[in-house]
Amino acid sequence: MKQLKNKVAAITGAASGIGRMLAVGLSKEGCHLAISDIDEKGLAETRNMIGDRVNISTHKVDVARQEDVFRFAEETIAHHGGVDMIFNNAGVSLGDFLETVPLADFKWLMGIDFWGVVHGTMAFLPLLKKRPEGHIINISSINGILSNPNNGPYCAAKFAVKGYTETLYQELMDTNIHVSCVHPGGIKTNIGRNARVNRALYNITKDSAVELYDKELFKTTAEQAAGIIISGVKRNERRIMVGNDAKVADMLTRLFPKTMVWLCAVVTRRLAKKYAANS
Repeated sequence: MKQLKNKVAAITGAASGIGRMLAVGLSKEGCHLAISDIDEKGLAETRNMIGDRVNISTHKVDVARQEDVFRFAEETIAHHGGVDMIFNNAGVSLGDFLETVPLADFKWLMGIDFWGVVHGTMAFLPLLKKRPEGHIINISSINGILSNPNNGPYCAAKFAVKGYTETLYQELMDTNIHVSCVHPGGIKTNIGRNARVNRALYNITKDSAVELYDKELFKTTAEQAAGIIISGVKRNERRIMVGNDAKVADMLTRLFPKTMVWLCAVVTRRLAKKYAANS
């Protein structure tokens, strides 16, 4: 989708982080917006950042609820008359072990990180097909390519998003719909601060974990991430890697799949032990 001016994009999880900066970046391209989130205050802040640059509508949506997402699609059409892109971006994280994670928490995360993508795709795809060109952009993660311990539910959801999106691409490749799967590396957002933490490696505290993320892992800003994603959408890229860390991890995982699974576990444990000792 080389030309974004006067197109309409729907975005989930737009109250903060990558979703917010996608809204800001798309508005600078002249793209009209339907932005959604469960956080109405954050959504209003995003809207205020954009101002009157484009036509923008806001929608309170819990992406885990199918009825919310289908209502979002209906409201988008009612307000904008059509829609050209859906960014299935909303996501949460959870720190626990697969042995101990409560199923309720596992289902909570899957409801947002995986089913939110499915709901968004199924609600908006029929509407995108009515346009000359449409685009579905699903946010996976580098953790949809390489897993790490204490992050199993998130990894499972993001691997599922990757498989779902790549199959969607195969099924739609002869249509007017483009499909992109996005794999961000460590992005400086509030997802770590807002994580639900039950049990952590070496009993690291949540504050120490956030410090670890900020100092060791999260290198790319949300604004930079959004810029990379928007550039990829304009080039109709099927696979969008965000951040040098994601690109390197992806390449090494393809070259040394067994070694990288082992190495990621070792490095994660060492970092957690280091920051647990400092807390």
